[in-house]
Amino acid sequence: MSVDARLREGCHPSVSLLPHGGHNDRCDGLLDDDALESSSVVANCAMNRERSLSGSNGYGRELGLDIIAELTDRSAGAACVRWLDLCCGSGRALAEAARLLTGRNVAGRIEIVGLDLVDHFVAGPFPPVLRLVTGSVAEWVPDGRFDLITCVHGLHYVGDKLGTLARVASWLTEDGLFAANFDAHSVRRADGTPAGRRLTAELRRQGFVYDAARRRISRRGGGEIRLSHRYLGADDQAGPNYTGQPAVDSFYEPFGC
Repeated sequence: MSVDARLREGCHPSVSLLPHGGHNDRCDGLLDDDALESSSVVANCAMNRERSLSGSNGYGRELGLDIIAELTDRSAGAACVRWLDLCCGSGRALAEAARLLTGRNVAGRIEIVGLDLVDHFVAGPFPPVLRLVTGSVAEWVPDGRFDLITCVHGLHYVGDKLGTLARVASWLTEDGLFAANFDAHSVRRADGTPAGRRLTAELRRQGFVYDAARRRISRRGGGEIRLSHRYLGADDQAGPNYTGQPAVDSFYEPFGC
């Protein structure tokens, strides 16, 4: 039976009502956030464990963005520039950036924060500019806004992808930049079909730029985002996505339906 049919039989569409820490049999085995974060697909994700700042699979290539140039340019006219990297893996790329910026004598005006669900970080010591934090993207609350927010292939393993995009938008400074890998195909309706062009059109109306060919999403400037979708839960058995690695599909129902 489809997720849509089970919802009509009485399964509440709010993920907060899924059985805590387990599968929801009434909703075709969708996982809540706690269960998803314990999933082997998410916990064992090696996507960013050894990713570097540059090179063939570095941040620059994956995001189409020169991180060091972005931070350096911003630091020229600011007292402090803050970069947040979500799902940072081992933090190797961030440690490289911190050392490069320290060598350029701009580190005193830059702060780098890396967040990851698992604390398998590279060994320090690190320059004072860098802080690596263990936590969930779904629950972590920042202590301020950021001028640059990145997420390299991390959204593939997040349950409420749309909710995360909305939260990220609220964390940006007025002229802040968000850049991430995002596969719109992983956002599904309750019946299991991809949300498709209606989703990407809504994201664009909300101020995001979606590059379907490169599967990247970006945004300039912070703001309040109100997406018209209710999160139902996640499927950690979706199989490999375009990267060739196992990923997570996220299920939603439009508000008002």
